[in-house]
Amino acid sequence: MKLDKQELLRVLHTEGDNDTADRVAAQLPDEIDTDRDGDALEAAGLDRTQLMAKLAGGGFGGTIAP
Repeated sequence: MKLDKQELLRVLHTEGDNDTADRVAAQLPDEIDTDRDGDALEAAGLDRTQLMAKLAGGGFGGTIAP
């Protein structure tokens, strides 16, 4: 699944998870591919399950591309 880094950063900041947001900003490309960037997401403190839970919560609106 692909998503926009800025949208992920917005959700993380909204949730008050600024440390994770800082790691995402430093380690991930502008367009995040959860398959390709899975290791970098985990290194930033987000595993695929956590990310999917955030997406299920509607935090990303219509910015998600399959």
